[in-house]
Amino acid sequence: MCPTAHKVPGTRYFRKYHARSESNLYGEIKVFCGSGSQEVGKEICTYLGLEPGEYDRVQFSNENIFVQLQESVRGQDVYLVQTLCSPVSDNIMELLIMMDTFKRDSAGRITAVIPYLSYARSDKKDQPRVPITARLIADMIQVAGADRYITVDLHSGQIQGFFNIPGDTLSAFYLLSDYLLDLKIEDAVVVTTDLGFAKRARNYANRLNCPLAFVEKRRSTNAESPEMLSMIGDVQDKNVILVDDEVNTAKSVANAVRTVKDRGAKDIYLAFTHAILSGTGVERLASLPIKEIITTNTVPIPEAKRLPNMTILSIAPLLAEVIIRAHEGSSVGQLFDE
Repeated sequence: MCPTAHKVPGTRYFRKYHARSESNLYGEIKVFCGSGSQEVGKEICTYLGLEPGEYDRVQFSNENIFVQLQESVRGQDVYLVQTLCSPVSDNIMELLIMMDTFKRDSAGRITAVIPYLSYARSDKKDQPRVPITARLIADMIQVAGADRYITVDLHSGQIQGFFNIPGDTLSAFYLLSDYLLDLKIEDAVVVTTDLGFAKRARNYANRLNCPLAFVEKRRSTNAESPEMLSMIGDVQDKNVILVDDEVNTAKSVANAVRTVKDRGAKDIYLAFTHAILSGTGVERLASLPIKEIITTNTVPIPEAKRLPNMTILSIAPLLAEVIIRAHEGSSVGQLFDE
């Protein structure tokens, strides 16, 4: 191994250098940072040794969004980093408008880098007369001009099938589990707040070499108010690691914390990918007896939402490495020894 090699966070890969990739069929890499991903987008550019693409964005008094590029992307390999967090509709429209702009400026290839894909929970008709909005979002991204997409921890794997373009669906699993391993938590048990996350929770348990337990949950007619039913597994006198893909209002987390505490758990750690934290989510998390909250910056977390016990891990190096490999046409699976 080269003495200057370093392990890329969130992967199994050691990079020996940070050389900018040579041009290929699609020209040079150009990275543009959307309004929803300014911080993580600039981190990606720093990792790649590039300056962010320059553009003007104006939102008129009638709420229409106008975009004008300040540099040419003709024949270039363009990556637009735009997470679809709040304001969701504005960020979606900006994503679509910017891709249309790249297309009309004759970009060689356009890749939508979407750390968090909104509407991912609307992935099936589980009630009468409801839409499948995740499919609609995928269709709009393709129509706007995307040739590829990159995203992180989709709520469900079948969403990949909504896209008719190639893409890379990544996971923050190694980023989070590496951090948890470094904590060396004794007498640990991994607990998931939802049986739907059981398979991915089992991966955490296997990697951390600890048992697995579940909080069984049934949602009431009000989808915002889940009802906790029972505990499957033993947490008595154990340190609990709660895992999930997304925390929104933190009601499920609060119920899970209450459930494991009632059953004799000691310290509680919370690890998840997407920190949406809408409504009273931050206040609810702050009131819970959680020793440490570990999340990522797939969604920007302003200072007002950062709690003293919160650790935010950057997804930027992982995204940057995938951009390099997409540009060069090399294996992404190699990053994870796959």
